[in-house]
Amino acid sequence: MDTQQNTALTRALAEIPGPLPTSGVIHIAIPHTDRFTVVGNHLAQHPDLSCTAVGIAVRIQSLPQGIEVGIKALAARCREGEKRIAAALRELEAFGYLQRVRDRLPSGRVITRTVFCNQPTALLHPRSPAPARPHAPAPAPAPAPNPASERTGPSEQPAPEAPAPLPVPPPPPLLPQAPPFVPLPPSLPLVPSPTAPKPPPRPLPRPSELTPELDRAATVLLSDLHRHAPQFTLSETDVRQLVPGVAAWLERAARPDAIRHALTDDPPVPLKRPALLLKHRLTELLPPSPPGIQELAALARRPRIAVTPFQTCDDCDRAFRSPAPGRCRDCREHRTEDVRAAA
Repeated sequence: MDTQQNTALTRALAEIPGPLPTSGVIHIAIPHTDRFTVVGNHLAQHPDLSCTAVGIAVRIQSLPQGIEVGIKALAARCREGEKRIAAALRELEAFGYLQRVRDRLPSGRVITRTVFCNQPTALLHPRSPAPARPHAPAPAPAPAPNPASERTGPSEQPAPEAPAPLPVPPPPPLLPQAPPFVPLPPSLPLVPSPTAPKPPPRPLPRPSELTPELDRAATVLLSDLHRHAPQFTLSETDVRQLVPGVAAWLERAARPDAIRHALTDDPPVPLKRPALLLKHRLTELLPPSPPGIQELAALARRPRIAVTPFQTCDDCDRAFRSPAPGRCRDCREHRTEDVRAAA
């Protein structure tokens, strides 16, 4: 049995003027009569917008005014999740298609309006108000026939009356001139666009000098990781690539058990590339260099604050601060008053 051909498609292809291309897409353009939305090529072929953002923009543009277009409302209408929809909305905000403005109602309530513009570049040029159409003058009423003139003969025709003046139409009401259109300020994206270039990764730290002792200690530590965490089984190539990073940690006086704990603690499940995770942790969790001898000597030379010790009063046994033992201030005052009274 032969493959069934689509006669409607064959007939539509035959109606396309000119020769058909041998490769690429072939368009069959059927004019829409209802339920259609006009989308500009500046949006459909935007070089910096993702396909998800273009699709969300077309979906928002096809909705009537007053429909909710928040993240949860769009997630209920589309198959994309809330994260992808939120990222697409941020892209549209970055390029001016979508804007959120705060407005105050007459009641004093402040609301946020979501504005979608199908041509953001047109907002940069102020639009002039449309000119008012002049009112057409009303047609003059036709004169009513006079029955007396019909009964009189041609020799007894009355004198012609003066024509009545045409009514002057009232002047058209003055339309209030629209204020100049001020484009809304473009909102800044809260997070970088998914299409933004990412910064290059930081290089693996290296010691100031990779001595044989540091190389041997780092190799032993990396080769022994699988005994403490079986998912960190490394190849010989991975060990040789990660040795400079571990040596940099050892040079900074990090203990081997502390390095092992920092590298293998709480790994993701499942762990697909253990060497890449170790490289990331060796780079991002690198401890600071220990202070040198000069820094420690400067810290030791800092002046110390002298603290006056506590003493116990010989008369009342109350504690007070004094460089030498004796009596407190109250006991000294009482003793002075007793000596004066006896004198």
